Amino acid sequence: MKNHFPLLDPLRFGTALGVAIFHQMFWSWALGLDRRPGFREPRCRRCSVPVRRALHLVRLGGCRSILCYFRFCHREFRATSSPKEFLLGRALRLYPAIWVCATATLLVLVLFGSGRASEYIVPYIHAMLLVPKGVVGEWLDGVYWTLAAEMAFYGLVFCAMLTKKITLRHVAFGLTIYSAVFNAVALLVLSCTTPSDLPYLVILMFRVPCAAFLLTHGCFFALGIWLFISANRKLTALERGAVAVTCLSGAAEIYFFASFFLTSIPAISGQSALVPIMVWASAVGLIGWCANRKRRSGPTVSREAPAYFRTLGLITYPLYLTHNVIGTVIIRALVSIGLDATSAVWVELGMLVLMCWFICTKIEPAIRGAMMQTIAYFGQLPERLPASKRPRFSRGLGLRLPMPAKMTAAPQ
Repeated sequence: MKNHFPLLDPLRFGTALGVAIFHQMFWSWALGLDRRPGFREPRCRRCSVPVRRALHLVRLGGCRSILCYFRFCHREFRATSSPKEFLLGRALRLYPAIWVCATATLLVLVLFGSGRASEYIVPYIHAMLLVPKGVVGEWLDGVYWTLAAEMAFYGLVFCAMLTKKITLRHVAFGLTIYSAVFNAVALLVLSCTTPSDLPYLVILMFRVPCAAFLLTHGCFFALGIWLFISANRKLTALERGAVAVTCLSGAAEIYFFASFFLTSIPAISGQSALVPIMVWASAVGLIGWCANRKRRSGPTVSREAPAYFRTLGLITYPLYLTHNVIGTVIIRALVSIGLDATSAVWVELGMLVLMCWFICTKIEPAIRGAMMQTIAYFGQLPERLPASKRPRFSRGLGLRLPMPAKMTAAPQ
């Protein structure tokens, strides 16, 4: 058996849960407290759960990104042999969950939302196709905006693979520099302007385009790649410098948005913007420790991580897709039958985890199997190439021990 990262999937699950807690506790409370521009009313009105200190979970989403793409690199690039296979792997992983969760979200919005059913048709089609809505238009669910960054990254990787000259290491260097410059400018704007919401609101207005162009979030993707490389070989001095830059860039991005909350919401103005950075840095440090431990262990054989750890990792994606709108409706129903708001959040999260477990273990595999049968019927599934014949994109990492892998239904 191959070496695994037993803590990786539970940590992914924990960060996704932290994002859900942030949205359903602090963010819903902030929405009820402040109606200035920068805060938008959700499609389904939330109950107000006054947990101010959930602010420290504000950028666990950044850690979730690092974990997702570290895991993505760890599983995908060891086995990917062509751009075609790369796209197939991503489609098999991403589409089944989004089809199920977006459809469930649409039904909830039609039944409980405040808008007309016709308003949800175009956003639903965008979600089902994993096509970002662009600068204008509405998301089916507000949290889907992160799909813009995710699809942009996969598009970048696909284009790099097509060149047959650009390696994953080159992509990491490019994103490191590209995102660091933008985040440095954003932090400079924050430090040089007079106390005002204007710079925050301008950047928030263009947050989705920034995500689609990997400006603010490119550092998280790059750090995930560097951690993946470090799990397989010792980083060079230049690469370690790049890791330091991505960490500083990520800290700057977190500081900027945490400062926005502290400036815009007087009730939490006494809290420190450094706390979210410390939470994020602790999680990144744990991932780095796991990567370093894996590299030091070398090609030794070890037991595979428990299956339930892997299941926790698989729950992460549908949990993120369902917690915002569907979770809100569950909270409202629980509050209406007499539960206090805070208890309703915890009960709702337990219900969602069970629902997402059913989605990832029962529904997704069925859809994925049907997709593979359809592809096999109309075309030909790509075959794995021997490690020695893989394109330079996969081999350019300088991995000491390339590991061919069998075709799997769940490549993440």
